[in-house]
Amino acid sequence: MNYTAYIIDQIESLNPVHAKKLKKHSDWIDDEYFREANSFYQKYVQILDHQNRTIDFAIDCYLGMIADMTIERVEFYRSGKYSSTTFAEVNDRVYSSPNVIEYYMHGLVLSQFLWKHHYELFTHFSKSLPTFIENKKNYLEIGAGHGLYLSKALKVLNPECKFSVVDVSQTSIELAQKFNCDERVRYHHMNVFNFNAETKFDFIVMGEVLEHVEQPLNLLLKVNDLLTDNGTLFITTPTNAPAIDHIYLFNSVKEIQNIIKLAGFNIESQMSFLSEDVSKEKAEKLKVSISYGAFLKKQLS
Repeated sequence: MNYTAYIIDQIESLNPVHAKKLKKHSDWIDDEYFREANSFYQKYVQILDHQNRTIDFAIDCYLGMIADMTIERVEFYRSGKYSSTTFAEVNDRVYSSPNVIEYYMHGLVLSQFLWKHHYELFTHFSKSLPTFIENKKNYLEIGAGHGLYLSKALKVLNPECKFSVVDVSQTSIELAQKFNCDERVRYHHMNVFNFNAETKFDFIVMGEVLEHVEQPLNLLLKVNDLLTDNGTLFITTPTNAPAIDHIYLFNSVKEIQNIIKLAGFNIESQMSFLSEDVSKEKAEKLKVSISYGAFLKKQLS
């Protein structure tokens, strides 16, 4: 079954305007995409089946998330700010609300292969990962989401590598566990600022987390302390991306790069992808979101 085609067809029947946008950005789809997407969605459908749910449940969740994002985007254009600015707000609004975090997480699952910029970041990570795997013994993921990046690391890194995951959301942890049934992974349901590991990690992944905290510099400093001197950190974070659980607003890629350097990291390689198919000039004027990703190393004296 072509899950991507089915998902888009169902979205078109429920929200033709959004489906048109998805189809407009589909010229990048190739055979590799179909292999990755169908493998991911097939596994996801099995998870849903165990919960007596279908992919149509996830589509409803996705469209609910899109509706929320549209409201957030309108308010962002009006005020130039995100609607929430503290962790307490989003914890009460999202993370501590079972119904909200559930539909939001399932909506994000679909976005991984529906949104070009999400897929491009994952593809870059997947293709670059083999160049960083030498002598990697301890892997940490902060904010595993649905576990897609973790699943790639489990396949590529040394079988003897030990894996740890820290996430503030129990719903996220449970979803990542279902996607990755691997005894090598230890899950920690806690705020990363309270995470005190017995050992340092030589590879850390932190995807789409910096925008969820009040002080991203403090988070990067914490991660710097968790990383070995020769370790590698991979991060992703967006600019101008209003959402119900986004707190910290990065206005530009330059702001992200500056905070990376202040936290004591050097940028080994980086990438950025616009979320809309527009020119850079128009993107800047309309505050179109940019997805940024980078492999980082510690600054050593």
